Amino acid sequence: MDRHDWDERYAGDELVWRGDPNRFLVTEVADLAPGRALDLACGEGRNAVWLATQGWTVTGVDFSAVGLAKGRRLADQQGVTVEWVTADVVDWDPPAGSFELVVVMYLHLPAEQRRAVHDRAGAALAPGGTLLVVGHDLINLTEGQGGPQDPALLFTPDDVATDLAGLTITKAERVRRPVVTDSGEVDAIDALVRAVRP
Repeated sequence: MDRHDWDERYAGDELVWRGDPNRFLVTEVADLAPGRALDLACGEGRNAVWLATQGWTVTGVDFSAVGLAKGRRLADQQGVTVEWVTADVVDWDPPAGSFELVVVMYLHLPAEQRRAVHDRAGAALAPGGTLLVVGHDLINLTEGQGGPQDPALLFTPDDVATDLAGLTITKAERVRRPVVTDSGEVDAIDALVRAVRP
């Protein structure tokens, strides 16, 4: 989907995604002291806003101005400030060495673009900073629920770990996430990778 498609998807008044933060983000940052955080492809900003409520100084980047407008409203409702940047993360260069946390959640790109975004995300980390990547795992196509149906846009934990040369991988695993459907609750299968800049 391109920028126009996402603008259309976000066009309604209601949030497309819940306003709550991603469950894995909450768990994975629980042991981190708040600092500067970068949320790449932040969509409607729910994770960026949640990080700001936890004391982080947050920059959220997305190419959908419509999604970012919803993020601004959500931040206002929560009484927090987030720096919003309208840019395509495929082309956008974050400032190097500037963030204690970089988050890339459910960004699904062809492998070459994915590797380039992950490389820049890692370069944006300050020494000791943490990178968290979460997205639909390749096996979600056959064993899980939802997400992109094009295998070329999916990845495994090993794929992401390989992208992050130069970082120390502290976690690379498949995780299950309950999803409510018309037929009841089923699991989506995600790839989760956490890495640290030495």
